[in-house]
Amino acid sequence: MKPIQVGLLGIGTVGSGTFEVLRRNQEEIRRRAGRGIEIAMVADLDTERARRVVGDGVKVVGDAREVIANPEIDIVIELIGGYGIAKALVLEAIAAGKHVVTANKALLAVHGTEIFAAAHQRGVMVAFEAAVAGGIPIIKALREGLTANRIEWIAGIINGTTNFILSEMRDKGLDFGTVLKEAQRLGYAEADPTFDIEGVDAAHKLTLMSAIAFGVPVQFDKAYVEGITQLAAQDIKYAEQLGYRIKLLGVTRRTDKGIELRVHPTLVPAKRLLANVEGAMNAVVVHGDAVGTTLYYGKGAGSEPTASAVIADLVDITRLHSADVQHRVPYLAFHPQSMSDLPVLPMSEVTSSYYLRLRVADQAGVLAKVTGLLATAGISIDAVLQREAEDVGGEGSTDTDLIILTHDAREGAVDSVIAELQALPTVLAPVVRLRKEELR
Repeated sequence: MKPIQVGLLGIGTVGSGTFEVLRRNQEEIRRRAGRGIEIAMVADLDTERARRVVGDGVKVVGDAREVIANPEIDIVIELIGGYGIAKALVLEAIAAGKHVVTANKALLAVHGTEIFAAAHQRGVMVAFEAAVAGGIPIIKALREGLTANRIEWIAGIINGTTNFILSEMRDKGLDFGTVLKEAQRLGYAEADPTFDIEGVDAAHKLTLMSAIAFGVPVQFDKAYVEGITQLAAQDIKYAEQLGYRIKLLGVTRRTDKGIELRVHPTLVPAKRLLANVEGAMNAVVVHGDAVGTTLYYGKGAGSEPTASAVIADLVDITRLHSADVQHRVPYLAFHPQSMSDLPVLPMSEVTSSYYLRLRVADQAGVLAKVTGLLATAGISIDAVLQREAEDVGGEGSTDTDLIILTHDAREGAVDSVIAELQALPTVLAPVVRLRKEELR
């Protein structure tokens, strides 16, 4: 049988990894797919570099639309990234009857509803395993492996850049800015790291996982997103003293009122496996009613780990290429007519437990006043840590840090009590609030 013909749009880090892994493991892949998979055309603006990567036997063009227009191409891999030209090319490929494989989480998180609807109407597949957590097969696990389960919640470290930064801050006691520069020098962070450090990249990925887990449309615009740029080294130290580690977590949870969809720095108990994921690694915890808690761990980025996911999608499409549309796995696990309208909760309605740090005057009655305000708001205290004044401001200091861990409370109630605490004359700096997840 003739190999299925693939067109590759963009041959950067992931594209070159895809070409190399497909070439190296072609026999193994053919045995699994039932027929060969062959990259027949590559489009890249840097045609000379592309030719050096693919060598002879593969047509290289500078215009991606030449690939889409080729009637011999069955599958288009989009590895350009971003929202702009990538969206136009994906929709054009779908309109031309091509199946699409993409690693573009930003595109799908923002425009996925439109893209999946177009693909459904045209009867083609859109596969995106590589869009979330690189080489970890989390999309397939959620969409197929856990299909018997009612998924209750997902919590994940899904951005390697921020996890590397937080690991270094904890291990070396350095501040955020210093570690960011080191991450850029080592290649873990981009020259413009905004999407990573502000939590946007993680929120794109979480949006896709949430949609698959709960059968809802992709709704990135409703996600709560908070990055790590304001995280202080002393909070990482205090969290450690209390038995926690701080990770940038993506959390999505089903509740009676709706779905939580949030990314933010989070205290995780040090004994949890997720708390011990270090460096640039990724990990996702999924809790289902039947299977219980499962953990997926591995490299979340990189040339060949991400290529592994791209090729897994190519194999899936090759196997199902001639299957009836109704017998294919739905894009978001649930059939389009069975999608839920569960709302995404505003952050004020989310329930969590909290870490509060207050820089206060070191004088009698301050702790009683603070705990009294929390009690009046109905927020119960789990633990209190007070640092000696000289540990905070040096010998002779009249300031001290008061760290409070709370039990579960509604975010809106915590917002209100923080405003009251901030108004106290003995509170000398902005109150630091971090969320805490026990992940039981």
